[in-house]
Order: sequence, then structure tokens, then C-alpha cells
Amino acid sequence: MKQLIKHLLLALTLFVFGLSLKAQDTLQISEKSFVNLSAKGGEGEAKLQWTVDYKQLGKVQNVIIRYQRKIEKGKPYKYSEVLDAKSTEVKIKELKEAESYVWNIGALKDGSDISKVLVNGEPKSEEMIWSDKGKFETDRSWGIFKFLVLIGSLGLFIFGMKQMSEGLQQMAGGGLRKILSGMTANRYLGVLSGFLITALVQSSSATTVMTVSFVNAGLLTLLESAGVMMGANIGTTITGWLVSVFGFKISVDDYSLIFIAIGAPLLFINKVRTKAWANSLIGFALLFMGLGLLKDAVPELSADSPIIGFFTKFSDYGIWGRLMFVLLGTLVTVVIQSSSAAMALTLALVLKGIIPFEVAAAMILGENIGTTITAELASLVGNVHAKRSARIHSMFNIIGVAWMVIALPLFVGGISYVMTTSFGVDPNVDHEGATLALSAFHTVFNLSNVLILIWFVPWLVRVAEKTVPSKGEDDEIFKLEHIQGGLTETPELSILEASREVTKFGELTLKMSKKVNELLNEKDAKKRAKLMKKITKYEDITDNLESEIFNYLSKVSQSELSDKSSNELRAMLSATNDLERIGDIFYTMGKSLEKKNDAKIWFDQNQREAISDLNKIVDEAFAIMLDNLNAGYGNVKIEKAVAKEKEINELRDKLRKKHLKSIEKGDYHARAGLVYSNLFSSLERIGDHIINVSEAVSGINLN
Repeated sequence: MKQLIKHLLLALTLFVFGLSLKAQDTLQISEKSFVNLSAKGGEGEAKLQWTVDYKQLGKVQNVIIRYQRKIEKGKPYKYSEVLDAKSTEVKIKELKEAESYVWNIGALKDGSDISKVLVNGEPKSEEMIWSDKGKFETDRSWGIFKFLVLIGSLGLFIFGMKQMSEGLQQMAGGGLRKILSGMTANRYLGVLSGFLITALVQSSSATTVMTVSFVNAGLLTLLESAGVMMGANIGTTITGWLVSVFGFKISVDDYSLIFIAIGAPLLFINKVRTKAWANSLIGFALLFMGLGLLKDAVPELSADSPIIGFFTKFSDYGIWGRLMFVLLGTLVTVVIQSSSAAMALTLALVLKGIIPFEVAAAMILGENIGTTITAELASLVGNVHAKRSARIHSMFNIIGVAWMVIALPLFVGGISYVMTTSFGVDPNVDHEGATLALSAFHTVFNLSNVLILIWFVPWLVRVAEKTVPSKGEDDEIFKLEHIQGGLTETPELSILEASREVTKFGELTLKMSKKVNELLNEKDAKKRAKLMKKITKYEDITDNLESEIFNYLSKVSQSELSDKSSNELRAMLSATNDLERIGDIFYTMGKSLEKKNDAKIWFDQNQREAISDLNKIVDEAFAIMLDNLNAGYGNVKIEKAVAKEKEINELRDKLRKKHLKSIEKGDYHARAGLVYSNLFSSLERIGDHIINVSEAVSGINLN
């Protein structure tokens, strides 16, 4: 009996299993029959892809696509034409640009022909089965909007570069000055210092502008500045490597927000160095975010595009074609005022295959010329020496580009050969390889140019001096004449050299006094502006002179000094500090007079004469101070200086009493009275610093 029941159960199981196989064999298609849905949006179009489950493929005769914009949810769908079930993709055209779409694929449940249920192209049947929804977004076609996106991406890159560069400069602090002042003894060290600074702050423009300003202040000679400019050209090639390696190969922009997350909290820490770190990190992130957007903003062009065709015929134009693209690179750099940004744009165009390797190389040559405009603009407000320094930079780059235009096919061919044989990458075919090859070309070109032209620096200096003539007093320069060569063999001789610089420092402050007095009495607006510009320049020079003399004396102080030399060194340190403060006060007086004139506040004749009288006595005190500086430490008779200081104080007291009485009577405007009071008080403070200098040189108040 048990055996019979066992056989019956087995038979029943086999029967049920057979029914299930038959049911599965006749199963209708479902939404799960469509798999691997994917879509890629283009400019006003989309490419849709899918597959039909191979188990159901033979049972489905055809399929149809339906789609609509997301914002049209609830409205009727649009439909494609009926497609064969074996189709795996279709391109939908005439879509709205820059829109989000949803779509799915459908078929009749029994897999029969959809055409029999179509009404005006739309399947009208409750027996339709639809897959899960897919999504895609269409792109905007190339036009003004995309052009603005491209410019905005470039702007973000430039802003990030500027932010990072400024942060790095703040972190470096006085290190940049030390590099420039300590490594420019000759043109070869100048090249090294220019390279180091540019590589450090990631901005050749910052280096060239800094160099021009140092020449303007007399801290660098033309010969020294030429080496720095050459080194900056080599240093700027580092940017190209950063962009081509990290921007295009590694895609640092994917991690940019992490850098911002680290840098942003540092902005709220009230320390200059910490904020500099924050600016550097955020700038670095923005730079690569801009680079990523720039890469996407460059349009995709087919191989048969007229633009691609124009660039690929580059070699047909010979040397004229090279010159044409050199000019294009120059114009791009001049317009956007950043050779790094122009380089990034060129690399992005190469990456997308829009311009070939050789065309990009010619454009990079043009960018080397375009970057000289930064130094030229910086020199416009400088003296003749600053203008000559900028001219040397321009000549160096233009001469280099001139010979490279002729040798371009040789260099490009050589780099292509090395890339192909050594790394298996042909930059003429592989677009990513072309970006690396361009960075290599940029470095090789600038290195070659430096190695050739560094021997002709004296000639470049002579040409700059002839082409940029001096305009007399407007182009005067104060520079270190006695201590710029470094320490002498004996500390006493070094102190003597430094004392001569301190005397020159005193002569400069006397010039400031005369300029401020001229500003007080000048009525012509243009001449006043010129005088204020001169006073501002002198104030910058006083800051630099104090720093340079202090650094020099600090080195001297490390030597074995006699008591007399030690006291003389301390006297000079004290004197330079007072002379720098005099420069600051004169600058403040100049700004006060400038604001007074802008606000149309006028002194009466008595006020004007009173300030001139006090200024005259101050100038007499300056003359005594200079005599004392020339006499040297310990050889000063302080009585004349003390008497003149007393005369200044007495006149100041007299003017103050008279001023207070005039205010009580309402003799003149209150704001004019305030400026007037500040001026005679400032002149009295200058007198205090003048007597301090004489006392320091005489040995008073140093022990």
C-alpha cells in the first residue's frame, strides 16, 4: 500500500512539473523582457540602446519607443517608428535642447505586430507592455550659450590660478625677496631664481611683475632682471605639465570639492599663513574644476568638419601657416591676460582633436609672445629701468619664437619620434599623447631659448637702453650701490659701505620733503598727480632700502666686531628705522593733500605760508642730519641739530595756538583746519625722527 502511494505521488509531481514547463513555454512577454536600457543625449538628439531577453526574442515581432520631457509628465508621449525586435538601438532627433527626458520600450503582450494597433503613430491597445523607464538629457547645440560656458570655464580656471598663486606668494612671504636678492649675483643664478619663484607660485606673470617692480626700486639691475625673466619662462612650463598630467590624465577635478572642504574651514582661522594655505587649496581646486569644465565645454567635431579640415591643412601653408597660428596664440593670450589659461585652452582643443599637434605647437609659441604684455603693462607706471626690463623680456621671447618658427618642423618631428619610439604614443594620432607632447615641446623650446640667448644678455641690455631712452628726473632710480655685492672681507669695511647707503637714504627723504612742499603749492591737477606718484614711488623705495640695509647689517653683526663697530652698526639700524618712518609720514601727508584737493578743500594764504615756513626749517634740519651722516659715527656735534629741533617745536607750538584761536573765531573751514593741523603736526614728528638720526650717529641713546 505504501509503495502504491509512493508511485502515485511521483506521478502527480511529474504531471505538475510538465504543466509548469508548458505554462512557461507559453508565457507572454513582460516589462522584464527588455534589459540593458541605456541612453546618451546629444545636441537636440539622443541615442537609445536596449536588448530583448533572448528567451523572449523569438516571440516578439517588433517594438516601439515612447518618450517625453520630464516637465511634460501626464501629457501624451511621442513615439518612434515601429522597430524590428532584433534592433538594439535607435537615434531620436528633433528633441528640445538642454532638456531632461524619460523613455521606455514597449511591445504587445503576445508579441504580435504593433502596426495593427497604431492610430496616428500611437499604439492604442491595453495589451501593450512597457519596460522600466530610462532617462537622458539632451545637450545644447554650439552657439552663444555654449560659447559663454566656454568663457566661464576659462574664467574659473584663471580665477583658480590667480587664487592659488596669491596664496602661494603669501605663504612664501619674504622668501621670494630673499631668492631674488640672494640669487641674482649673475645672470645664471638669476635664471635659477626666476625658475624657482615661478615654479613655486605657479605664475610667470607674478615673477615678471615682481622683477619689474624690483628694478623700478633699484634692487635689481637690468642684467640681473634678464636672467630672472629667462628663468620665469622655464618655470611657467610646469603649468603645462600639471594641466596635461593631472587635468587630463588623472582628472583631479573629481576631487576638487575635497580640497575645498579642507581649505574652507582654514579661512576662518585668523592667521595670515593659515589663510594663505586656504587660498592655495581652494585656488587649486577651482583651477582643476575650471579645467574639467573647459574640457567638456570644447565642442565635439567630426573628422569631416570644415574647422578640422582647415587645421589639418596646416602644413600646406608652410611658414606662413606657422606665423598665422603664432599670431592666433598671441592674440588669445593678450585677450585673456594669462599664458597659463591660453595653454590650458590649447591643450583642451588638442584633447578634443580639433587642432593637431603641430598647430598647437605654433599657438604655444604665440602664447610665449602674448605673455610679455603683462610685464609691459606693469612697466607703464615704472621708471625707465622698469620699462627696459620689460623690453628685455619681450625681445627675449620674440627672438626665441622667431628662430623656433623656422625650426618648428624639426622640433615637432623630433618630439613625435621620441614619443612614438620610447612610449609607443604618436601625438599626431593619440590626442592624450599630444597634450603630453605639447608640454614637452613647451619645456624644450624655453630651455633651448635660454641656453642660446643667455650669452647675449649684455647685448639685450644695450638694445633695451637704446630703444627706451631716459626722460631725465622722471626716470631717476635709487639703488644699492655700495652693499649690493655682498659682505666684504672685513666687517669694518662692510660697515663703512653700509654707512654710505644710509647717507643716500637720508638724501632720498630730503627729496620727499621737497616734493611734498611742491604738492602743497601746486594748483595744476595733472602736476599734482605726477607729484603724488613720485612721492608714492619714494615711499616704496624707503621700505625696500630699510629692508635691504637691515638684512645686510644683520649679516655683518654675525662677524667678530669691535665695540666701536658694534655701536656704529646699532646706530645705523636705528637711523634707517627713523628714515623709513620719515618716508611713511611724508607719504601720509601727500595722501592728505590729495584728499583735500579732491574734496575741494582749500587753505588760505596764511595757512599755506605757515606750512611752507615750517617745511623750510625741517629742510634745514635735514641738511644738518646729512652733514652728520657724512661726518660718521662719533664725529658729530649735536648742538646744531638740537637747536634746529627746538626751533621746529617752537614754531609748531606757535602755529597750534594760532590755529586754535582761528578755529574759535571761525576764520576758516573746520575740515581745512583739521588737515592743516595734521600737516604741521606731521612735520614736527618728522623733526623728531631727524634729531633721532643725528643722535644715533653721535652715539647718544644707544647704550
